[in-house]
Amino acid sequence: MAGTQAKPETEGSDQRMPRVMPDPHNPRLTERVTGIDQTGAPVEISVPVERPLTLYLNSQEIVTMMTINDYPEYLALGYLLNQNMLKPDDTVTEVVYDDDLQVVVVYTERGTNFEQKLKKKTLTSGCAQGTAFGDLMEAIEGATLPEAELRTSWLYQMTHAINTAPSLYLEAGAIHGCVLCKAGEPICYMEDVGRHNAVDKIAGWAWRHKVDTADKIMYTTGRLTSEMVIKTVRMGIPVLVSRSGFTAWGVQLARQVGLTLVGRTKGKRFIALSGQERIVFDQNLEFVAEESARHRRKGSDDD
Repeated sequence: MAGTQAKPETEGSDQRMPRVMPDPHNPRLTERVTGIDQTGAPVEISVPVERPLTLYLNSQEIVTMMTINDYPEYLALGYLLNQNMLKPDDTVTEVVYDDDLQVVVVYTERGTNFEQKLKKKTLTSGCAQGTAFGDLMEAIEGATLPEAELRTSWLYQMTHAINTAPSLYLEAGAIHGCVLCKAGEPICYMEDVGRHNAVDKIAGWAWRHKVDTADKIMYTTGRLTSEMVIKTVRMGIPVLVSRSGFTAWGVQLARQVGLTLVGRTKGKRFIALSGQERIVFDQNLEFVAEESARHRRKGSDDD
């Protein structure tokens, strides 16, 4: 199959790993469309482009995802890791992507067959394609997260950096974002039509570049659902932050494994419902600005 190829690196470090930030001016990711507004006046706006991407693991078709398709290799690897189809210590011999066919194939040294697992599905609460295969609880049973801290100065620094960074959301809307941060610095910012795609791309990026996730923070623009908690735990990340709200099962699972769960993070405000012992209150709130109207996302006033 013709296309691009990627192989996992054997080693990596925070200093050498490539930073990833949104590219809102990539012409493949948005289209200009025309219509009318509430007064009947003509308007022209940018909208994100969805594309189907079919994923194969060796010779087996796994799933077709709707995605903006900016990082198909990372998405494929992260999806398989988060569905427990690819083990962290597996050897991936090749990842081949064909843009014409919109197909990505992950080849592993270990033989795979997930016919039975593909029959067992749970529809998650994520928007767009968010199906998790197999027993969700198997992903976090016995999980132990690293000891870490979340300084409130980091929290305010990273949310300001994320909210003000050029992004597809600010350019076109209708998009979710997930961001891997170290202290208060975003190091991998992924966007997609579904937050599960965005977090899967981060998982693939982190695995590909052998990133140590023990001291990292995961930020998402979406709700703190069971799916987001499970995927964060599978990546070994001790802190999950969102500007949005919580679900009961998400909180229950976070408490079960000791994940620090912080939601409704807007301006000076946040609420922590799990893992509060990691939080270090080192930021004087008098020096924290409220969120500007330009950088508020949908549902900002609902929580």
